[in-house]
Order: sequence, then structure tokens, then C-alpha cells
Amino acid sequence: MLKQQTTLQKLMEERKSVRKYDPDFKIPREEIEHILQQATSAPSSSNLQPWRFLVIDDTEQKKELRIAGFNQEQIETSSAIIAVLGDTEMYKNAQQIYDANVELGYMPREIADMLIANAEAMYSGLSEEARSNIAHLDAGLISMQIVLLAKDMGYDTVIMGGFDKAAFAQKYELPANELPMILIAIGKAAAPARNTSRLPFEQIIRFSN
Repeated sequence: MLKQQTTLQKLMEERKSVRKYDPDFKIPREEIEHILQQATSAPSSSNLQPWRFLVIDDTEQKKELRIAGFNQEQIETSSAIIAVLGDTEMYKNAQQIYDANVELGYMPREIADMLIANAEAMYSGLSEEARSNIAHLDAGLISMQIVLLAKDMGYDTVIMGGFDKAAFAQKYELPANELPMILIAIGKAAAPARNTSRLPFEQIIRFSN
């Protein structure tokens, strides 16, 4: 028998893509930091955590960013824009990550050394496109955690993949290894979001035998 609806299930149902925000409402930076810190529990390829964040909460900068965001209103009116970036040189942090695992008692030194060597060899040998694809996947995983955590704190969000990524990278002088992946508007809804339908479940699931 299925259990009663959980808090997580309720959050997933209540989360909607909100595009109308109260422009006068501002989320304190420490609350955005809290959301992002908690979201980093998301899984990532080889635990290399390729996500980086650029938070834009200045009114004038959001107004300018709206141009690169194809004139989407929520870029300007939300409390902040969380830009999720992907580090395509994520493997260069393998030593730091796995050394910390050893220090915290999560794994023995010999296992960590093996994982460091494997990660550095495998990822450095991949093409830039392949590493970009991995970073895109991991950016999607953490972005979902961000919007659910935001909803749990009473905030609304919308994830945007459609924006001029080249213009964004140029404006914020991103290093070549940091690619803009996703923009997340976060704030207080000024109008309710539309409900949206889903495909019939039997249309999207099958078992292998």
C-alpha cells in the first residue's frame, strides 16, 4: 500500500514555473546562499561537482541581463537570477574532493588515490563537447534541487535555458572553462502560475519484460 503523501511530494506538486514576480520583494543573500549550499548535495558525475553559481540581484544588472535573456520579464522583476555554470575542467578538482573524503573518513587513502587517477585520466581525455554534456547533465540535477529548496522556503522560481549564452559569458567575463547552462529566476510570485498537464503515465513507462 502506498504511503500518505510526503512533504517532498507536496513540494513537487506545488512547484510551478512562475513568470510574474513582485519587483519590490528582495530575498536576503544569506537565504540564497543557504539554498545553494543545501542544493550541493545533488549527485554529479564521479562526484566532481562541476556546478558554479553566479547570483545577479542588482536591479540595473538584471535590467541589462533581460536583453541577453530574450526580453523575459522575470529576469528583471524577480528577486535574483541564479546562473548555473558548468566547469568543463571539473576533473582538476578531483584531488581536492577525494582528499577531503579521506580526511572526513569516507574512504581509505588507496581508494581515493585510485579515483583521483581515474578521474584525471578519463575526463582529461574527453573532448570539450563531451565534458560540456556532462556538465549540462549535472547542472540539471542541481537545478531541480534548487527550485524545490526554494519552494520549501516559500519562494517561487522558473528555470530558463533560453538565453544568449555567448553574450552572457562575455558580459560576466567567464573563463573559457565555465559555460553558462541555466538561469533560475527566484522571488515572490505576483500572480499564480498556470497549471500544466502531463502525458498519460502509461504512455511514458514500460518495464523491460
